[in-house]
Amino acid sequence: MFDRLDDILVRFEEIMEELNNPYVVEDQTKFRRLMKEQTDLAPIVEAYKEYKGARQDAEDSLAMLESENDEEMREMLKEELASAKERIEELEKELKILLLPKDPNDDKNVIVEIRAGAGGDEAALFSAELYRMYSRFAERNRWKVEMISVNESGIGGMKEVIFMISGHGAYSKLKYESGVHRVQRVPATESGGRIHTSTSTVAIMPEAEEVDVQIDMNDCKFDVFRASGNGGQCVNTTDSAVRLTHIPTGIVISCQDEKSQLKNKDKALKVLRSRLYDLELAKKQNAEAEERRSQIGTGDRSEKIRTYNFPQGRVTEHRIKLTLYKIDSIMDGDLYEIIDSLIAADQAAKLSSLQEI
Repeated sequence: MFDRLDDILVRFEEIMEELNNPYVVEDQTKFRRLMKEQTDLAPIVEAYKEYKGARQDAEDSLAMLESENDEEMREMLKEELASAKERIEELEKELKILLLPKDPNDDKNVIVEIRAGAGGDEAALFSAELYRMYSRFAERNRWKVEMISVNESGIGGMKEVIFMISGHGAYSKLKYESGVHRVQRVPATESGGRIHTSTSTVAIMPEAEEVDVQIDMNDCKFDVFRASGNGGQCVNTTDSAVRLTHIPTGIVISCQDEKSQLKNKDKALKVLRSRLYDLELAKKQNAEAEERRSQIGTGDRSEKIRTYNFPQGRVTEHRIKLTLYKIDSIMDGDLYEIIDSLIAADQAAKLSSLQEI
């Protein structure tokens, strides 16, 4: 590990030298690539330098302790040595996590698909609340939310909603949200006061660039139709909505949020590209079965991952057996404790897997 850290330190210093070269600044492509590499390496370099400083502090305290006779000074040096050793252990753990292979999609924007499952109108209402929850989480992180497509129910619910969240690290935070979300509560339509259980399915996909997925337009069939629903003055009067069918996979995407047919077509292609990319990721993860078992579930849409119990005010994350009694703040987008716990559990599983090899 330390040989690798020394190599990273050398590489970081090389990058800093290159960035100070005026010829590199003139080459914007190379400059951006170096800046990204520097940003990726900076946390590792900072932690490693602190680690080396802590090691030096421990060695200095130990050397002084061996030659010191004054009891009061010895006690002080022992405390400094214990503190340095504790910090060394903490930094070793931190460095192991920082050196874990990084998911190449972590910095990407995400396309989120929420679909009502079992529960009829109540499931559609819950899907709308999940949409608001993720929108609020995006706001807290200063990310942008862009609607792509929505199929609303008559009572304010959403049978299906597709939207994009754009922002640095969006996928790294939200990738653990894929799966079945279950809600337990008394629906507004229930007169007898009985608790119902409904579900919604969430799919989180990294936004795929054209370089990630090449789409053969001969494999795509486009149909245009008149949009329906609350879309503004022009939406319902022109054939602006687009239905895209990808013939090889049978994937069908409808977009009608924009007034422009061309913009709806672009959005539909964006969703298709991400879905095809997501399918390739799933194939790769299934092929790497051993690695897949060592990670927190990310992408199995049949997996029940979380329960929102409104009468008890609790949210239970089943994959890591975490229960929080703050359902109101979670539904308002305060997902940090859940997401941070999932990331920590995933990192611990990966570290454990590496140690077994």
